[in-house]
Amino acid sequence: MQGDDIKRISRLTAILTLLQTKGRLTATSLSEKFGVSKRTIYRDLKTLERAGVPILTEKEKGYTLVDGYNIPPVMFTEKQANALILAEQLVLKNKDASFVKDYSEAIDKIKSILKYKIKDKANLLVNRTQYNEVKNQERNSSSLSDLQNALTNYKLVKIEYINKEETVTNRLIEPFALLSTENWYLVAMCRLRKEFRFFRLDRIQKIEILSEKFEPHNMTLQEYFDQYH
Repeated sequence: MQGDDIKRISRLTAILTLLQTKGRLTATSLSEKFGVSKRTIYRDLKTLERAGVPILTEKEKGYTLVDGYNIPPVMFTEKQANALILAEQLVLKNKDASFVKDYSEAIDKIKSILKYKIKDKANLLVNRTQYNEVKNQERNSSSLSDLQNALTNYKLVKIEYINKEETVTNRLIEPFALLSTENWYLVAMCRLRKEFRFFRLDRIQKIEILSEKFEPHNMTLQEYFDQYH
């Protein structure tokens, strides 16, 4: 097998992985990513179609896979998938570029074979989690996994919270995002205060994930910062 053939097979595999991970891609974005012409990308997509991959072409929007098509799924639970997403955030802070690249590619492959609903939730969590590296600081929390689950499933959460003045209050909150600086913080709409508030996770004394759901806050994390800060 010639070098060009190996490159093409590698590119075809990568395109399929990206389609399953990202959902919709354009020929322009693919040609830029792989450093080839759009004509080459069109040929690659035709090759995948001839191999039985059901690719939909949406005019002026790009390419996507037929809903429901995926590689036989690895049996990750939703919480396990969320843990992988968080681990990816930590690895992206690593200074070794080759290690970051290898790990990111591995995570992309894992995401590509998650069931669609879990993958959608995993992608939401990526966009709602921000991790900043702070050396010699401990991040203490026993509720991160439960809050990830509540965030991606739009479930109300009841907490008993103690603030820095040692005052204890009971809150009903709508989880929106998870941030980490010197500690883990939850950004949530507080129904008691009727506004978005920051809650430090190690100050949550009790937590209960309710079955009742709330209306999603349809904005990105950056849009939240732009609007409220």
